[in-house]
Amino acid sequence: MIFATLPVREAIGALSVHSVKAPGIVLKKGAPIGEAEAAALAEAGIAEIVAVRLEPGDVGEDAAAARLATAAAGEGLRAEAPFTGRVNLFATRPGVLLADAAAVDRVNAVDEAITVATLASFKPVVEGEMVATVKIIPYAVPEDRLARAVVAAGEGTLSVAPYLRTRVGVVSTLLPALKPTVVDKTLRVLETRLGPAGARIVGETRTPHAAPDLAEALRALAASEAELIVVFGASAIADRRDVIPAAIEAAGGRVDHFGMPVDPGNLLLVGEIAGRPVVGAPGCARSPKENGFDWVLHRLLAGLPVTRADIMGMGVGGLLMEIVSRPQPRGGEPSAGPEAAGDET
Repeated sequence: MIFATLPVREAIGALSVHSVKAPGIVLKKGAPIGEAEAAALAEAGIAEIVAVRLEPGDVGEDAAAARLATAAAGEGLRAEAPFTGRVNLFATRPGVLLADAAAVDRVNAVDEAITVATLASFKPVVEGEMVATVKIIPYAVPEDRLARAVVAAGEGTLSVAPYLRTRVGVVSTLLPALKPTVVDKTLRVLETRLGPAGARIVGETRTPHAAPDLAEALRALAASEAELIVVFGASAIADRRDVIPAAIEAAGGRVDHFGMPVDPGNLLLVGEIAGRPVVGAPGCARSPKENGFDWVLHRLLAGLPVTRADIMGMGVGGLLMEIVSRPQPRGGEPSAGPEAAGDET
């Protein structure tokens, strides 16, 4: 690609690098310069113009962006028509964005002229949401470098995992200090969280905060139509031997992991009962504000595994906005309201 300041007659067949506005002519950035444009520029007293001329082996910005976007986009995504070297990718269904960070890094490392930007991997998205953009910065890139970027992108660097689990069972444990209105509000908040995924609560029960009672409730939900079980404890899980993990094991399930490097959300538990994921929700899940529970919930609704390694890899970016109504905010100031019982994060 030749980039130079050229006499207007020599610029015929090239592209205008900058917008030009003069009496008798308006030439937009990237517009082709033909005989008529060169004549109009000369008539307006413009002798030279900054232009770019593609060379053999160059691929124009729009064609290059379209090829790279096609290579990167997987299931659940559509690419819009290219414009000014850019192609935006949009979700065609609600779900969880899967972005191969290593592949995106490899694409961006090929050449400074080739760029891909995405939303964070595992972000819940809705149909029609823009999730990524491919931008070719100059007016063209060499074919060999574009080919390398396309290979680096592979097939399906980006995709949207659809929501598969739509039926959720909920158990709330009770203590005298926990008001029934708090439980009611918690269920409303959960329903709002489930809405974008097309999921709903199909079974809800309340039981004393004791392992035998909770185990009985969990066994009943595991035998129901529920595909995912959420437990809201009246008191935070303090240890793997506490009420909620003990009840999961007593019900024939297992505890896969307790705790997460996301705050709010530290006291989250994940496990399984009868092939169904079970989540011991942290107290902050009673709030509608984003917390670690959201990060796990949407993955599970999309049928994605949530392993110990997955959770322990959430630390970078895991410091979220404070929920001031929780009983013990980070700063140690008194709570603004009795939204949950115990030190629940």
